[in-house]
Amino acid sequence: MTRRRSRYRSIRSLQRDNWVCRACAEEGFPLESLPIVQPYRGQRAYVFGQAPGAVEGEERLPWRGRAGRTLRRWLELDEDEFYATFYCASVTRCYPGRARSGRGDRTPTPEEQHLCERWRDAELRILRPKLVVTVGGLAARRLLGVTSVTESVGRRYELGGAVAIPLPHPSGASSWLNAPENRERVAAAVGVIKDALDTLE
Repeated sequence: MTRRRSRYRSIRSLQRDNWVCRACAEEGFPLESLPIVQPYRGQRAYVFGQAPGAVEGEERLPWRGRAGRTLRRWLELDEDEFYATFYCASVTRCYPGRARSGRGDRTPTPEEQHLCERWRDAELRILRPKLVVTVGGLAARRLLGVTSVTESVGRRYELGGAVAIPLPHPSGASSWLNAPENRERVAAAVGVIKDALDTLE
């Protein structure tokens, strides 16, 4: 049974309830995992993606599959550094399953996205990160209101006192990264992220 308080005072109590959340399943949406919730250990920055993948659903940890390896390669961080630096969250918290087309994972419906907003909003209010990195178009739209990955990657945004920097999704399901100018945008965005991380140390 899903438990959600009207307001959370600590990340620990929020995570305890998020860990057992079944709000989407209770509304009839098909899900392939339980929520993925990363342990909080004082991470200084916040990564916000679309939804966990199949590997994440099995291991119940974020960014464990191929996309996670690509993201860490972009940022030039090994696993320990990545998870020590970034608290990882996503628009929805459970693996949504494969897309009907068979290419990539199912995009969570607007209703599922809305059901998970409470966790994100509470996390940002409690953690108050100084750096937020959105990964993928859906995450950037939901958090920053941008309309396209192309217009946003490489730019800095302000988000409630934090610097927010969008990245494209590293899954490989999109052909966006095939264009040299888009790879240059990613390199520029990573440079901005590294500069922002330096100011947090």
